Amino acid sequence: MDKRYNAVSIQEQIQMREKAYADVLANPQWSLRESILHIKKVMRLTTTDIAKLSKLGYRTVQDIESGASLGTVKTMNQIFGIIGLRLGVVSKNTEGG
Repeated sequence: MDKRYNAVSIQEQIQMREKAYADVLANPQWSLRESILHIKKVMRLTTTDIAKLSKLGYRTVQDIESGASLGTVKTMNQIFGIIGLRLGVVSKNTEGG
């Protein structure tokens, strides 16, 4: 957890995770980068924390956050797995378009 914040209880951590989950689902217009940055902010995580939790290299996460890389589907699933999400295919008909 980002050291700029005071430690939070398990219940508060769960609430932050649920908020990040709900926010990402409620904003399908967000890019993958924006979604990751939001997860990071809401859950009060550092780039190092995201890398450890998703079992990715620090540089990989940093490149995605900075926009230098889009990341692979596998990489994004590892990051989104932190909050219980994964990428998927959706029919254009279900998007309303």
